[in-house]
Amino acid sequence: MSLVLTTASVPDRDKVAFWNDAVSRTLVPMTVAPRGAGPFAGRIATDRLGCLQVSTMEADAERVSRTPELIARSPEALVTVGVQVSGTATFVQDGRRAEVGEGDLVVYDTTRPYSFDYPQRFATHVFQLPRHALGVPDSDIRQVTGNAIGTGDGLGAMLRPFLAGLASSSAASPSGGYPPAVANRLAGNVVDLFATLITERAHPGGTDTDARSHLVVRVRDHINRNLGDPDLSPERIARSHRISVRYLHRLFEGEGTTVGALIRQRRLEECGRELARRGRTAPTVSAVAQRWGFVNPAHFSRAFRAAYGVSPREWRSLRTSQDAPAHPAVVAPEPGSGPERAADVHGADRQGG
Repeated sequence: MSLVLTTASVPDRDKVAFWNDAVSRTLVPMTVAPRGAGPFAGRIATDRLGCLQVSTMEADAERVSRTPELIARSPEALVTVGVQVSGTATFVQDGRRAEVGEGDLVVYDTTRPYSFDYPQRFATHVFQLPRHALGVPDSDIRQVTGNAIGTGDGLGAMLRPFLAGLASSSAASPSGGYPPAVANRLAGNVVDLFATLITERAHPGGTDTDARSHLVVRVRDHINRNLGDPDLSPERIARSHRISVRYLHRLFEGEGTTVGALIRQRRLEECGRELARRGRTAPTVSAVAQRWGFVNPAHFSRAFRAAYGVSPREWRSLRTSQDAPAHPAVVAPEPGSGPERAADVHGADRQGG
């Protein structure tokens, strides 16, 4: 349901305090300091479309700041896209300063300090969404914050009328007049457009391929360093790299495997290598399996046989053969063992498949 907060009926002496509280509760906690001496006037209307919050704010001249102290007390990890409807603003984040004119877009991150300085009465649309929903690296977001995206600037030029219409529709009726299923789908489309906008701005020459390749290398290294953790999963990997699970799977679309399948493959390779070692004392098969992240022995045996063609014990018996390789190649996942199943490989390890 739409929420509208206005200073219209608030006594003059209480307007600033009321407005500070209204903005902080509606968006994120921040400090608001009026720039004029007279009675202050402000209005903010907010609605939700799925994971997307849509707000329209109109107010007299003011300065808005989100300080490190406020972030520490309320660390909401949100990415915000603002559309300047009227008036101007000076926006500062990440050491960059942008002069924002009518129709311009700005992107900012609520986990880092920022400020807006509005020298006269203004109106702006504010679109907020969880940062993880974007599915883009934090490094890309940092490259975009602190810059104004002009009305004739690439994707921003196409986004502006669409976002303005969306905000106006949301302000006109609860949930923008859309059924919940439509609202959720519409929010998903907006999220994808914002992710595309950020990627376009962060990699203007289409050079995001190198950035993606570098991130894939980092993810592979993370997997190799954490194979023994039974809770290693796409969800944990994505969280460690501050990207969404969806974006993580998208990174591996061109790798010939899935994240879950890669975890399973690397674990089996290390198990095969260790079981093939010669020595007077050898760890048990179950100890080897647990060392490399397999919790359920029965599941490990089935996975090992499926990959190597023999059981772990049979493979160990081959270690005395001079011709036996250190470990065979792991068979690629069968059709139908795609991201949905592979993504839960750590759960399957615990439950025996």
